[in-house]
Amino acid sequence: MLKSESRYAIDPATTKTLDTEGLRSHFHVGDLFADGEIRLVYSHYDRLILGSAVPGKGTLTLTDMPETGTKTFLERREMAVLNIGETGTVKVDGAAYELAKGEVLYVGMGGGAVEFSGAGRFYILSAPAHQTYPTTHIKESDARRVEMGSREQANERVIIQVLHPDVCKSCQLLMGYTQFKPGSLWNTMPAHRHDRRMEAYLYFDVDPDQRVFHFMGEPSETRHMVIANEEAIISPPWSIHCGAGTGSYTFCWAMAGDNVDFTDMDMIAMGDLR
Repeated sequence: MLKSESRYAIDPATTKTLDTEGLRSHFHVGDLFADGEIRLVYSHYDRLILGSAVPGKGTLTLTDMPETGTKTFLERREMAVLNIGETGTVKVDGAAYELAKGEVLYVGMGGGAVEFSGAGRFYILSAPAHQTYPTTHIKESDARRVEMGSREQANERVIIQVLHPDVCKSCQLLMGYTQFKPGSLWNTMPAHRHDRRMEAYLYFDVDPDQRVFHFMGEPSETRHMVIANEEAIISPPWSIHCGAGTGSYTFCWAMAGDNVDFTDMDMIAMGDLR
């Protein structure tokens, strides 16, 4: 069963007029994972699609999505699938890939139907593509690890880069996830933005009694949203994006836009945040 929706792009001036529910209606994605369903959100920021597939006891098949206007989902798109649950299987063009938790399957443009089965909780990301790269199963040991931050600033973390030029070629999708050292809760701090790319965040492994405070907006007028486990954020190119949790968590970040240079970002000085 497929459920899909569209989210339209809005500008910073309009965003300033929104209350909490208005912000959430544009940028927050809740109820993303549902047993026996594929749920997809089509964002008009760089045409990124984010969503999920939770097969449960059956098999789910992704063939097309009305919002893309193409005969098949992957006709003009590439896709990444991150498993955040128990081991499950993703099948593409007759080949089956068993994904443990934290593993990613990259699927190049032109692939056929994608089948999901097993106990996995699959997070789906997709962006328009201009050429086909090979379907690739990426384990955590294959990823590029970057250690950042410090214990003193409560942002000591390891960035697991999965869709990255040094790991797996893609057209425009950049993707990975960030894990924290004990006692560190701030992500992506100091804050930054990148006007050439949008970003999406999925927060997971959040205890039911804990929350993450996700910050967005222009540096001179920041806003925040409170996020629970397995909820996502659509982050516009003009917005900062950072967050802090009341307890431990992991987050998956993904970008789409003009380039695949991970370091292409505009840093925001602490003194400029309001």
